[in-house]
Amino acid sequence: MNKRQVIILWAIAIVLGLAVIAVKLTQKDAALSVTNRAPGQTLFEKFPAADITSVVITGAKGSVTLTRKDGKWVVAEREDYPANAGYVNEFIRTLDELKVTRGMEAGPSFAPRFGMDEKAAKAEDRGLTAVFKDASGKELTTVSLGKNIESGADASPLGGGGAVGRYIRNHADESGFYAVSEMFPSISDEPSRWLADDFFSLEKIKSISLGKINSKETEWKITRDTEEAEFKIVDGAPDEVFDTNANSPLKSLFSYARFNDVLPADKVADRAEADKKRDAAIETFEGFTYTLTITPAKPAAAAAEGDAAAPPSEEVLLTVSVAAALPKERKKEEGEKEEDAKAKDAAFTERLKSLTEKLEKEKALEGRTFLVAKSTVDPLIRERSQILTKAQPPAPADPNAGSVQQLPGGIIATPPPAQSAATPPIEAVTPPIAVPPLEENAAEE
Repeated sequence: MNKRQVIILWAIAIVLGLAVIAVKLTQKDAALSVTNRAPGQTLFEKFPAADITSVVITGAKGSVTLTRKDGKWVVAEREDYPANAGYVNEFIRTLDELKVTRGMEAGPSFAPRFGMDEKAAKAEDRGLTAVFKDASGKELTTVSLGKNIESGADASPLGGGGAVGRYIRNHADESGFYAVSEMFPSISDEPSRWLADDFFSLEKIKSISLGKINSKETEWKITRDTEEAEFKIVDGAPDEVFDTNANSPLKSLFSYARFNDVLPADKVADRAEADKKRDAAIETFEGFTYTLTITPAKPAAAAAEGDAAAPPSEEVLLTVSVAAALPKERKKEEGEKEEDAKAKDAAFTERLKSLTEKLEKEKALEGRTFLVAKSTVDPLIRERSQILTKAQPPAPADPNAGSVQQLPGGIIATPPPAQSAATPPIEAVTPPIAVPPLEENAAEE
């Protein structure tokens, strides 16, 4: 092969290489241009987070409307009950910063394939659609959340892939659908899932009284003198004693209570068994008084269908009103030092501030009807016979039982049994003892 042929072959190789590079670059540009947003870019070029004052989320179960009023998020379907602001703000922030991991060129008609079929009845096929609006009601943007993206790799030794992301669609971008790594686990079309979880918290309970069913009469009342003491029944019969097993649950009543939902006023009558309601009153050592109305709830399905034979519900309806007589100043102790007084005054002021804020928050919950688990109030709604026991008389002393004495060396000495009147006493007889005569008497003898 001569020099000229070698040069020609090298020229051909270079031309072919440049052609391959050009084809690859063309394919890459084509791949990047199938959707408006490329991997690594944010889903929105500019998300209008600051202008959003309303979010409507619709799914297979229904819809929920979150509205910002006076700077606070509320749930419209629950008569503007406070929403969990953390959930709402996190949803908006996530969409603002959300980045694309993959784009798929497809028109809006392909939405059912990605789990965004707005006509579907099943949640996994329907997905969720969120519409964001401004203060004037103008629609700013709409987003659909579709199926989860499952990993092909086994997520555990037992097998089965795990979800690694979710399909999403920006309705203003018709170039395709996108895969993102965010799962959006807290987003729901159920209003109850968006409610703020602030609730009544009863601390340092002093007394509890329970009313009879549909009556103003008191079923029972218990009280205690200090926070460490046990409860005692008030106006109990001489032979009635408060069951010690009931003390602990009542001391911590409502300490960590949560509610399942808040019923709108027009739904209360449908869920309440009004002929079985009863009242309760609880006082605390810090001056709070809670008045509770507890009503058994009908099962949701039975209430909707009017089925009287449905099994009993595991929930109750609860309304609470609260009042407090908070001290204005600390009661001074006799002989306390000046530095101790300053420290105690500072602690008193801080605690008074905390209690005042607590009262303000709990007053805001008055007038609402909460749906709570029956187990939350079970320790409270017990009949008198369930919290009292009969006093046991002391066991009679055994007349034959004597005291036991331990002698040195570990020997146990048991006294002889007591003798009855019919048994003659045992007498100890000592034989006579002869005394020897004196020496001088002996000499005379």
